[in-house]
Amino acid sequence: MTRNEKVLFIDDEKHIRQANRQTLELAELEVICEDCAERGLEVLTRDWPGIVVCDIRLPNMDGLQFLQEVQKIDHDLPVILITGHGDISTAVQAMRDGAYDFIEKPYSAERLVKTVLRGLEKRSLTLENRNLRRELELHSAPGPRIIGRTPAMEKLRSTIAQVADTGADVLVLGETGTGKELVARALHENSSRRAKNFVAINCGAVAESIMESELFGHEAGAFTDAKSMRIGKFEHANGGTLLLDEIESMPMRVQINLLRVLQERSVERLGSNRLIPVDLRVVAASKVDLLDAAEHGKFRQDLYYRLNVVSLKIPPLRERREDIPLLFHHFLLVAGHRYQQEVTMPSSLQMNALMSYSWPGNVRELRNFAERYVLLGRQFDWSLEKMLSGEETAHSSSLPHQVDCFERSLIEHALVSTGGSIKDVMTILDIPRKTLYDKMRKYGLKKSDYK
Repeated sequence: MTRNEKVLFIDDEKHIRQANRQTLELAELEVICEDCAERGLEVLTRDWPGIVVCDIRLPNMDGLQFLQEVQKIDHDLPVILITGHGDISTAVQAMRDGAYDFIEKPYSAERLVKTVLRGLEKRSLTLENRNLRRELELHSAPGPRIIGRTPAMEKLRSTIAQVADTGADVLVLGETGTGKELVARALHENSSRRAKNFVAINCGAVAESIMESELFGHEAGAFTDAKSMRIGKFEHANGGTLLLDEIESMPMRVQINLLRVLQERSVERLGSNRLIPVDLRVVAASKVDLLDAAEHGKFRQDLYYRLNVVSLKIPPLRERREDIPLLFHHFLLVAGHRYQQEVTMPSSLQMNALMSYSWPGNVRELRNFAERYVLLGRQFDWSLEKMLSGEETAHSSSLPHQVDCFERSLIEHALVSTGGSIKDVMTILDIPRKTLYDKMRKYGLKKSDYK
């Protein structure tokens, strides 16, 4: 338990508020004092990170009425009642009605602090369990997981959630290997189109001579060797989502036809005069700046503006090094399950090497590295890897940033290896509980993510 939890202390007598504030602050607790129950209710929310200490005898709304109102906000929020000698039976009944505990006046500072700390421990467990349930619900939701806790990835997930079910066309930008198809699938799986087809085509991998046939389809006899009718990608994705990967590679003449399909939402097969309506979302992905390509005559400007309804940018892995331990751990578990291999976690020194490497192949390269590590096991020679040869280091990062990255990786590695056991992490890293929790808060680490 950290010492940054809050205690809401409610009493209508000023000298009592001041004395108890001082007692609780000496125990390294943050205290909020109010002189009436009504103001206390304004402070509380369902996930309020603390507990309440409240006198039973208050003007207007008394402590028992206050307890009832608190339970409407959060039934699990601990409320400790302060009672006079004549209020004992009332306090006992209040506990039966949901109060956490009661303290009889006069009480010692030690009794107050002990009772408050027990309540905070209970509150901490309650909130941790809630967060864990939310994580489990998130991880069990349909669709691929976009892993990362850096601000850029949090923003990416938030935007995906916001636009997924709108049907708007989306432009996804990112270097090779950053996960553009993963983002496209997340958009599809989190939309009402998830029951229909997700169709992906790499424009750079299709020969120009057959590009139009692949996209729009053709009728029998439309050209030499067209012996039968073919459904194109647009028709196949009808009702669902079409991903046009590496769209910068699409030939100019095909771009003209694509623009018409996007505007009219209908497709005409080669060799046919009939327009076929299509209802689909188009996700275009590119590893280059399409606006810059348009200005240099390599991409149609009107098509760029038509595609760029919503733009999602995926940062390269070198710009979110803090996510590397979490990603690597995930890929190790996936590879271990796939190949039925026991996974041995890398050392802190090896993990630091992972974070120092620039990863030109981005997440895809990291995933392949994790698979090699799992497959080769003890025969895997880290010294043979480029990242340990001295050719790739994080010289571009400032010293404080590198120190933070290294410290974060040590803590996260310890959390992974111990299954989130704070006690074991304290032993491994030889640091006090408060210091560990402060650093975990600094780096956005939660022990529930590693159980």
